[in-house]
Amino acid sequence: MSDFLSESTFEILTPDEQTLPFVFNSPHSGCSYPQAFLDAIRLDRNRVRLSEDAHVDKLFDHVTDAGAPLLKAHFPRVYVDVNREPYELDPKMFVGRLPPHANIRSARVAGGLGTIPRVVTDAEEIYSAPWPVEEALDRIETLYKPYHATLRRLVAQTHVKFGCAVLVDCHSMPSTFRGQELRYRSDFVLGDRHGTSAASALVDHAANLLAGLGYRVSVNKPYAGGFITEHYGRPAKGLHALQIEVNRSLYMNEKTLELSEGFDHLRKDLSLFANRLFAIPRQVLATGIDRFAAE
Repeated sequence: MSDFLSESTFEILTPDEQTLPFVFNSPHSGCSYPQAFLDAIRLDRNRVRLSEDAHVDKLFDHVTDAGAPLLKAHFPRVYVDVNREPYELDPKMFVGRLPPHANIRSARVAGGLGTIPRVVTDAEEIYSAPWPVEEALDRIETLYKPYHATLRRLVAQTHVKFGCAVLVDCHSMPSTFRGQELRYRSDFVLGDRHGTSAASALVDHAANLLAGLGYRVSVNKPYAGGFITEHYGRPAKGLHALQIEVNRSLYMNEKTLELSEGFDHLRKDLSLFANRLFAIPRQVLATGIDRFAAE
């Protein structure tokens, strides 16, 4: 059984009363590693931690003060990635047969980044040898499925209460790729699955707010959103999913994962951003209309 069963696998930070049709999610900021996992892999803890969206939950936890819940994982994405389909699995990683419904040919599986990742940053292999498929399936049953059941409940309850719901899926991105400096990498990347997971008015409003705070913003390049954005966003039904990627160099040392002097400033700006985003007219969210008149 999963090493996490005796621990808190994830938690919901809840406001005294939810007063906003927004749900925030931090699925990749978890840093609780089972010792049995660390003992079994070929990399040390410091190397596997580079795959985390470290501290992202802290960047956004202020939203509870405004009236929105935040769901955050404690388990790390390298152990099981909830931003994938439930069974995006590489058969070469395991001893034993995968279930027939497993997606073994997705681009993410080919890149080593399936539901159970094969590699971390710079494509370093995590495991030295194949391991029992039953262990992978157990992670899905005991971590992945309960996490999504909780996220679905939060979004559904929000939709029922307000007639609309916005899921903001919070992530971070490296400032470099395989050691190469990306001079023009944005400070933020917003993803809406190329216009399919959220009303364009919501996305445009979010981009304009961040740009107004002095940040460089791009939309869908290079990240358009993963499984969560695609799976939860149904703007025609008043259900919106927006992914936000934050450049890690803005708030931490990317090698040591220690917070930098920029963290407090960025968190304050994100609080301003969120509070202004919350002011978007409910009609936009409920109907999915493309634009609204700014007040």
